[in-house]
Formats: sequence, structure tokens, C-alpha cells
Amino acid sequence: MRAKRITILTTVAVSAAAISVWAQGASSSAKNQIAPGDWPNLNRDLAATRFSPLREINRTNVGSLKQAWTYRLGGGATSVPLVVGGVMYASSGPQVVALDADSGKEIWSYSVPAAAAAPPPPVSDAQAPAPAAPPPGLTPAGGRRGGGPPAPAASQRGVGYWPGDGTTSARVMSLSGTRLFAIDAATGKPSAGFGTDGIVNIGVPYNGTPTLYRNVVIIGANVNEVPQGPAGNPRAFDAKTGKKLWEFQTVPQPGAKYNDQWGDGWRERSGTNMWAFAAPVDVERGIVYLPVAGPAANYYGGDRPGRNDYANSIVAVDAQTGKYLWHFQTVHHDIWDWDMPTAGGLVDVMQNGRRVPAIAHVGKTSYLFVLNRTNGKPIIPVEERAVPKGDVPTEWYSPTQPFPARPGPLSRVSFKKEDMVTAADTTAEHAGACQAMWGKAGGFYNAGPFTPFMFHKKGDPPKSTIQFPGGTGGVNWGGMAVDPNSGYIFVNAQNTSLVGWVEEKDPNIDYSFDARGSKQPYDRASVNGVGPFFTFSAPLNGYDASGRPRPGPQLPCQRPPWSKLVAVNLNTGTIAWESVLGVNDALPEGKRHVGSSGSAGPSVTAGGLVFVGATNDRRFRAFDAKTGKEIWTTNLEANANANPMSYQGKSGKQYVAVVAGNTLMVYSL
Repeated sequence: MRAKRITILTTVAVSAAAISVWAQGASSSAKNQIAPGDWPNLNRDLAATRFSPLREINRTNVGSLKQAWTYRLGGGATSVPLVVGGVMYASSGPQVVALDADSGKEIWSYSVPAAAAAPPPPVSDAQAPAPAAPPPGLTPAGGRRGGGPPAPAASQRGVGYWPGDGTTSARVMSLSGTRLFAIDAATGKPSAGFGTDGIVNIGVPYNGTPTLYRNVVIIGANVNEVPQGPAGNPRAFDAKTGKKLWEFQTVPQPGAKYNDQWGDGWRERSGTNMWAFAAPVDVERGIVYLPVAGPAANYYGGDRPGRNDYANSIVAVDAQTGKYLWHFQTVHHDIWDWDMPTAGGLVDVMQNGRRVPAIAHVGKTSYLFVLNRTNGKPIIPVEERAVPKGDVPTEWYSPTQPFPARPGPLSRVSFKKEDMVTAADTTAEHAGACQAMWGKAGGFYNAGPFTPFMFHKKGDPPKSTIQFPGGTGGVNWGGMAVDPNSGYIFVNAQNTSLVGWVEEKDPNIDYSFDARGSKQPYDRASVNGVGPFFTFSAPLNGYDASGRPRPGPQLPCQRPPWSKLVAVNLNTGTIAWESVLGVNDALPEGKRHVGSSGSAGPSVTAGGLVFVGATNDRRFRAFDAKTGKEIWTTNLEANANANPMSYQGKSGKQYVAVVAGNTLMVYSL
């Protein structure tokens, strides 16, 4: 089929739509429109563009960017602060805080109240475990210290902002375990009229941020990823009262459409979460796009034969009612842990001379899908192609998987022995250790994209499979940033691996957490033992005579780069540029520019800059959005495993902010 050319709308039209999108959803009144200097949502607007129209900081002066102020958070290493009217709102361990956006001075602090029986934080392959509450005495700078039992933590992902509706004042909303909090944005006190004392029990734990559209609060779920247990259904609540409005069944129940794509595996099926940090909304049409993760167990699906709709899908539903509209599945019958870490960003494109509302998504598979967001039909054609079949007894394998016509995968999706590092890439010791690992694992089987893990019979010689991307994906929860002026999207694309096999379970051995309590006969293992697979990595300094790794870091064994910042031109559906993202300081001089993977993503500004942390090298960077050239770098006290944002204070000054470790770092000219 011949590919259709797509063209972004004119700069003026698209830019205006992107800037006002949140306002349309919140209210028709001017006071609720996004001011150019505000960042009122996790991704700035409900279209999830992560685009700031500010231009004070630009290509010509970004080299003069300096630290303006910092604020010590008690937690929230992956959070994005929000700014409305010169006030910054952020989660901070057991607190939610409001800060002066120009100085970082604390305005108010709300302490998350203890719950009588709060469930343990969920754990997922796709995410870092939710942190335990900070130890007694750890508080933000300027906060109070005290003893006693630690308080529950606010979501480490950040908070949501609701502007009010004319009769109810603005609220900051935060999550902690199974509870949703509404806090008066002006005072920091619990919002009267919302649930009980400003708190609603949402029924499931969720570590993301609430998506606020009109008077609707949309949340996901972080139930444990085990085959049987609580459902990971997204839910919606009334922003004024906390009343539950709807719940979407991510695993279709008997009588519902697509139930036949689960066999009997729908029964008490857990996982299939919407764990993504937030969901984009088409405010003009009132559609929310739910990114639904893969089902448990992550690497065996013989007990759930079929495609497993709505897993690994963008699911479009009516934001007010939760009514199903359409879905698009990016992975059929997931046995690779390729969740939907984000639903993507909303853009408008021109197709055959007419304006088409679109949603662009790239996730763990690293393939870019551009869909008509009213009906889910591909704008860039998608072809179902045959993929390798595995040999695990009782497993069900999808014969095909969806492949977009262009631009191709943004990260590595296949592997051959000649793709291993050499001494010229890293060091002779590291290259030798990688060769030793290859031999120990019995070599690594890979037949290209969607290679499943193969079966290994206990007692037989090692027989390993290598998966690209690994379980953390090519693009994880950091997702994309969208520049509506150029029609470019920007992503952090990682080259990650996973190595192992599937074997018959020994009932006397505890395998991976995502299969505990299940009756499934098979689970993941590797040459390193049962449970989680391992990545194809080896000690930089090799092994000593006894076979123990010498001191030093473990580095990937595939040839670099290990992480890239990639720009895709949606006008053509092709890669505009790609730049190595990150360094490894442990390598010799001249070999350090290899990329340093992480799960966070970038943001983009009208000043022509792409800001990104996301790397494991304690750096924060700015790239030229047009060329991909790295033009500013600063060292950090910790890794910036969070998406950056940009805002304007009451002073009129533009700032760029990112959370590094548990410290909020803010920069200005």
C-alpha cells in the first residue's frame, strides 16, 4: 500500500491550538486559559505536547543558563512540578508544597494524613518501586522536623491542578496509595466538599498524577502485576465532590466485545494497568486516551490465549462517561513486558488536503504510530507482519504484529553476535567479559523484532534468548515532546536488552514476582537463576582469575550508542536527526560519548530548545531542536530521572526546572 504524505498545519494554527488546549477543556472563561508562562499539567497541556511557548531562553543565550534556586524534596524523584500564576506546586515525600516560583520560598505545606490500613506500594517491571516513606526528620528545606512514625508519601510522580469552576476555588490534587486528595490551592488546607475531609478512597493504588478535564478527575491503577488479583482499571471521579463517575474494564468481561480474545484468561485477571503517569485528552471532542499496559504474567501468556484486547493499547473513551469509542493495539498478546508507558501526544495533520486530528505514540516497542484520534485508524500505514514463533509448551503466539510503514524503530530491535562491543568501543577487558558472558549463556538467539523467549529444559545446556528492546523498552514513561511549530517530536530512545529463557516451574522455588500465586506451569529464568532475566552486560574491568567481576561498573555488551535523543519529522514520517544522549565517565577519554540510558523524556520550547535529563550520568542538557546539536550541559548532584518543564515567574523571567534525585533544580539566565 502506498504511504500517504502527512503535513503539519501552519505554525500559527497549530501553535495556537496547542497553547489553548487545556483552556478549552477547563472552561471557556479567559481566566482558565493557559497563560504562556504557566505549566498547569504534567505535560503542560492536555494534548500532552510538553511544549512551552516561552522564548526568553533560546539557542543564542542558553549557554548562559545558571542555577537560580533549589528546593530539597522529601521524595518525588520522577515528579514534574506545576506552575500557575507564579506559584509552583510539587509533591515532596509526605507533603504537597506550594512555592514561590521565582525564589523557591515555601508558601504552604500540606502533610498527607496517615491511613488506617494503607496497602503496600505496588511493584512493576516497568517502573521503579514506589519509595517508602522518608525516615523521620527528612523534610523539605524550611520544613519542620519531628520524630514518630513516618507519614505516607504523596505520589512521586507529581500533582494535578484543577482551576475551579466559578463556584469552587482552585484545587491541587495528589494521590497516595489508594487515596485521592483535594487541597485548596490558595491555602493548602483540605478542600471542603470533596469526599471526606478532602479525601476519596479510589479503590486501587495509583502512583501517577490525576488528569483533570472540566470537572472530571481521571486516574489509572498500579495493582500488582500478578495473573490473578484486583483489576487495574482506570477510573474517573467528580472534581468537586469526589463522587465516582465511571470505571473502564481493561479486560473485557463476559458479554463484552473482545472477551473472546482472552480465552478463559479474563477470569480474575490482574495487571493490565493504566500505570502511565497521565492520559491525554482531546478537549474539543471530550475524548480521553487511556494507555493500557500488558497483562500479567509478563513473559508467559498460555493461560490467556488470544490477542488480549485492550492490553498494550491506546483506548479512546468518552471523558465524561467512560464509554468505549475505539482502541488500537500496539502489541498482540504481550509476552515481552512492552507496556503502554504513555498514550502519546495530540497533533493535527493535513492528509490529502484536509485537516485530520491525530495522536502520535511511541513506546516500549520504539515504533511510532500516528493515528486518527477520532477513530483510531492509522494515518501512517500500519502493516501486520509475520513474526518469530516460540516453542514454550502451551504458549499462544500471535502470528503477526503491527509495524508502521515509517520511520522504522527508534531503538535497536534485533541482535547478532557481530553487534557485540569491541575493544575499540569500550575496553579490551569489557569486550572480553562480554564474550565470556556470551559463552556462559550458550549464545543468544534473536530472530529480529518480537523474538519470543524460547523454552529451556532443565538439565540441558544453556539456551538463551536476547530481547531488544528489553523490559524497560525503547521509549519508556518519559514519552515524547511535540513541537507544533516544526512538526517534530522528540524522544529519548534507549538500546536496552533482556536475556533469559522460559522453563517449567519448580513448585518448590519462588520464581518472578509477577507469577506468584499463579498456577501457570512456566516462568522466566536465566543462566543466573530463576526469576528476573538479566541484561546483556558485563564488568568494564573484566573478571579476575577466580571469575569474580573486578571493581567497576557493569556496561552493556551491545555496540553503542546506548541511548539517543531522536527527532522525527511528522511532515515526512522520517527521522530528522538523532544525537547520542549521555556519557559514561568510567570509560577512557575519547570513548565516553556512548549514551547513558534512563526512562525520562524531554520537553521543548519555542526558543528552539529541547531540554532533557533522563540519563544516568548526572547531567542536564539542552539541544538545538532544529539540528540536534548539544549546546548546553550542566552537572547535577544526582541523576535527573524526571521530565523537565519551563515556566515564567511573576517577575517575568523564564525558568527551566527538573528534579534530580530528590532536589528540585531551577535555572534561569
